[in-house]
Amino acid sequence: MAAPPRVQPRVPEHVAHVLERLAPLGIVEARRLFSALGLYCDGVIFAIVSKEQIYLKVDDVSRPAFEAKGMEPFRPRAGKSTAIPYFTLPDSSLDDDDALRSWARLAIDAGLRGQARKIGKNRCITTY
Repeated sequence: MAAPPRVQPRVPEHVAHVLERLAPLGIVEARRLFSALGLYCDGVIFAIVSKEQIYLKVDDVSRPAFEAKGMEPFRPRAGKSTAIPYFTLPDSSLDDDDALRSWARLAIDAGLRGQARKIGKNRCITTY
């Protein structure tokens, strides 16, 4: 028996449009994430949408590309210095499908590397 379809949260029109444009990358969907939306590709979180702004996941490998473009980190609490590893999406990529997909691919790759690190840390080695 097939699994029931996942119920999508209500997605703002601009986010739905971005999801459509990213469809060539894989199964792209939005899920509720606290007071924001998380964007996932093939089950890997790669972006957060908060207050109309899209933030893409970064890591040590991809962060320099975002910093070189002057992108800002996501700060979930206004006025606080705490930032999480997500940076704003360059505005120029909103009008260019290839650029949008390239930036998203960087974020998806960062998400995959993060998953691989977590799996490596959680490995249980049994010796006999």
